[in-house]
Amino acid sequence: MKIFIISSGEYGSKIVNGIASQGFAANIVGIHEFPSKDEVPEFIDDISEYIPENIPEADLIIATGIHGDINMVIPAIIEKSGAKSVIVPTNHPKQIPIGLQNEIKSSLNDDVAILFPKPFCSLLPIGDKYIDEFAKVLGKPKFKIEANDEINSIEVIRGTPCGSSPFIAENLVGISTKDAEFEANNKLHNFPCSASMASDNNTGDTILHLATYKTKEAIKRAIGFTYKSAIVDEEVCEGLEECDNICLNSCPNVLTGDETIYLDDNGKAKIDPGSCGVCEICIKECPYGAIEIYEEKMPVNKDND
Repeated sequence: MKIFIISSGEYGSKIVNGIASQGFAANIVGIHEFPSKDEVPEFIDDISEYIPENIPEADLIIATGIHGDINMVIPAIIEKSGAKSVIVPTNHPKQIPIGLQNEIKSSLNDDVAILFPKPFCSLLPIGDKYIDEFAKVLGKPKFKIEANDEINSIEVIRGTPCGSSPFIAENLVGISTKDAEFEANNKLHNFPCSASMASDNNTGDTILHLATYKTKEAIKRAIGFTYKSAIVDEEVCEGLEECDNICLNSCPNVLTGDETIYLDDNGKAKIDPGSCGVCEICIKECPYGAIEIYEEKMPVNKDND
C-alpha cells in the first residue's frame, strides 16, 4: 500500500510521526506540508495555487491538521495520485465543517471512499481495501491485557495514529485493574493528546473528550469490566413514545457512530458501559431523571483477540 500524506501544524506533524513509527514508514511515498492555519486565508477563491506540484501515485491519501478551504486541494490530489481511498481526520471543530466535507465529497467520483473520523482514534475498518489495511493497525485503540488485581502485561493490538497507545501501555503495567481506565485517561493527557478542547457543536462535547472515551473503552474491553458508567432505570424511562429518546440523540459517542446508547424491544434506552464515557450529558438531557451514574464493578463485552 502506498500512502501520500498532506499535513499542517503541530497536530499534522504528530500524526505523520505516529504513522511512520507504528509500522507504515515504508508505505509512505510522499509527504506535503502546508502552511499553518494562521498563514493561509480561511476562505480561498483559487485553490489551484495550493495544489502540490509533485504528487506521487498512491493508494491511500491521509490529510491531517489542515484547516478551512485549503482542504479543497484533496479532490485534485486524489485525481493526480490515482488514489481511491482517503482519510481526513478531524481534531478541531472548525477544521473541516460538514458543509466543506460535503463539498469535497460532491467533487469526487463514486468509486472514491472518503472518511472524516472525529477523532482519528475512532477509525475502524469499513470494507474498503486500503482504509481497512490501515485501520487494522491504527485507529480506534485496542489492547490485550493480562491481569489479576493489577495489570501484569499490556499489548497494543491497534494503536492510535498519534502514537499515544504505546505510551499508555508502557505506563499502565502495575496499575490496579480498578484504576486502569481512569489512569489511561490521565496518560493520554500526559502524552499529550493534541485534539481540541473547543466545544464541538455537532456532538455537544470536545474532540479531546471523544478521544479519551475511545482510550478508556479500549482498556475496559481488554479487562472485561468497569467501575463507572451511566445506567438507565427501566421503570422510570418512558421510552420512545414520550421523549423521542433525547439521551440517544445527545450522546457524543452515538453522534460519532458508536452504539453507546441503544433501544430495547420496548423502545426504552439502554447504555453500554463498555463505551460510556461518563460525560453525563444524557443525565442532564433526560426529562424524566431516568439516568444516573453507577459506581460499582460491572461487566463489559470484551474485545476478541
